[in-house]
Formats: sequence, structure tokens, C-alpha cells
Amino acid sequence: MGVFDKLINGLFKTRTGFTSKLSALLRGSMIIDDDLYDELEEILISSDIGVSTSLYIIERLKEKIKEDKVKDPGLVLEYIKNIVLEILGEDKGSVIPEETPEVMLIIGVNGVGKTTTIGKIASKLKECGFKVLLAAGDTFRAAAIEQLEIWGERAGVPIVRHQEGSDPAAVIYDGIMAAKARNIDVLICDTAGRLHNKKNLMEELKKINKVIENEHQGSKKTYLVLDACTGQNAVLQAKDFSEVTKIDGVILTKLDGTAKGGIIISIKQQLDIPVKLIGVGEGIEDLQEFDPKLFTEALFKEN
Repeated sequence: MGVFDKLINGLFKTRTGFTSKLSALLRGSMIIDDDLYDELEEILISSDIGVSTSLYIIERLKEKIKEDKVKDPGLVLEYIKNIVLEILGEDKGSVIPEETPEVMLIIGVNGVGKTTTIGKIASKLKECGFKVLLAAGDTFRAAAIEQLEIWGERAGVPIVRHQEGSDPAAVIYDGIMAAKARNIDVLICDTAGRLHNKKNLMEELKKINKVIENEHQGSKKTYLVLDACTGQNAVLQAKDFSEVTKIDGVILTKLDGTAKGGIIISIKQQLDIPVKLIGVGEGIEDLQEFDPKLFTEALFKEN
């Protein structure tokens, strides 16, 4: 199955609650009026695109419909599709380093699929010929260290770890030292996600960032992992994390298991953080580079 086909399958639930409802509404409409705009807005909001992003889309739609003097409701869906693409931009997502050595810091709350994502990224990078090392910086959850070790073994990638409860910054420090000694291209660092205590998280990330700044001469990227199933809550998490640290991109997991794929549009429109990777299945190959054009085509393809 090709990338586009997997994307179409992965977005089935989102499409059912979004595109199918829009199409049905527009097919049954005779005129473009305020009532139609209100109903369109309701569908957008219920598809987890969020209130402010939905209002933005409707305002842009009104402008374009007025500008082009459109009278036929049957043409409106294509206009919405173009506005979504306009929001998402044209840049394709990727976490392949442009320069090495690189430290890749992976952040996100517990349960979003952070450790699994790290394992999949490590595997992909190794396939691309990069020398990869993992650092088990989530020392607050014993299972996280063990899970990362399993993924490291599966991908054939070594791991730097300390005991449960150790200082995460010390693990990252040792990771950087080991990466230098072994001539590693990419050091991928797991971190703990404890948003319920933002102060601790903030201090921890500050400390980790300082260690990287002091000890690593090279590229550094921070990627936020979000669970698509949490809908608008994922947007709130992105806002919270962006207050704590600079985010270079979002990795959205479990897109195939939810009807809330519209949050990709919210994240880009509200926070202007690019989506780098999306998960549309369980396999390593199902963590895809985000292509705005392919995503929009798949989203608006009728079931």
C-alpha cells in the first residue's frame, strides 16, 4: 500500500465526521446564506478544528465567495479545501537532520506514544545511514526506560540510561558525551512529560536545554509528540509546552484511531508550529512525513 493510500485509510474516521458531513450539507443546500455559513461552522467545530480556527476558515470563505461572486453551494467544498491548504502551507514535514551532529529532544505528556515514536524515528534514521544513539531521559517512569531499550534493540541502536529516579539532565549529559566519543550523527533524547506540574517540567527542560547548549556543538531540534485522539486538548498541550520551550515541530500520533484529525489545522493556524510526522498505523512505516498537499487531498476525498 502506497503512502497516499495509507493516509486515506488513516483519515477514514476524520473524513466521515468532516468531509462527508460538509458534502451532505452542501448537496442539500440551494443558496449560500448566513444559515449555511452557520451550519458549516458547526461542522468544523465538531470536527475538532477548534472555535477560533473554524471562525477563521468561515471568514476566509466569506471573503473568497464574495470576491469570486460564487452562487452555487456545490462549489463551496473546493473553497474550504483550498483555505485548509493555505493554512497548512506547502512545506513538507521531515525530521531528517540537515546537518550533524544533531541532538533531537522529544517532549510530550505521558501516554501520547513518545517512546514508540522515538523507536520508529531511530529505525528510520538508521535505515537512512545515520549513526543513532538514544538517551533515556524519562527517568520518572521505569517502564519508559525498559520500553526505550526494547525499541533500541529492535532498531539496532544503542541506548544511554541511568537508574529510575535519576536526574534527567545527567542522562542527557552522558548521552552527549557518549555521542561525541562514538562519533554519533543523531542523539535522540526521551523526556518525562508531567504537565500537571508545569513548574517542575519547566525547570527540568531548562536544565536539559542548558546541558545541551553547554556541551553540544551542533544542531538541536525539539519535537513535541501529541496524541490526535485527544483533539483540542492536544492544542492546549502544544500551547503549554511552547510556553516552556521552543518547539521546532509537532509529531501527531494515532491519527488512524480518531475522528479528530482536524487538530492538525488548529495547531498550524493557532500556533504556527509545523507538523513534521503523522502516525497512521502501528508499523514503523506508518509514521509518515507530513505532506500538506497529500493530507488535504486525503482529507477531502469522498468515502
